[in-house]
Amino acid sequence: MVLRGLEFHARHGVFETEAVLGARFVVDAELHYPFAGLSDNLADAVNYAEVYAAIQEEVTVLRHQLIEVLADRIARRLLADQPRLTHVTIRVHKPFAPLPGVFRDVFAELTLGREDR
Repeated sequence: MVLRGLEFHARHGVFETEAVLGARFVVDAELHYPFAGLSDNLADAVNYAEVYAAIQEEVTVLRHQLIEVLADRIARRLLADQPRLTHVTIRVHKPFAPLPGVFRDVFAELTLGREDR
């Protein structure tokens, strides 16, 4: 299961202007768990509404200088909150990073499994 393109306004970054003004951050979450033969009962699955709420909280409540740290916090939170997950891949995009030049995107990607926690 993939939640792709979750957009939030947040204040992550090294520069003080980023803390004051904030910017758009985009998160992709690949959620891996065995769902072949899954019943049609939400209680037996990963609840992606809960996943969304956890990601939203991690992105918008605390401030981090590095998007790598944010990706790590999201991955660890999802593995802790959703016991059916075997591993997750999190991408935190910062499409308006303060870089001198033209670019499409900057993102940090982390794959973390239950055994890595």
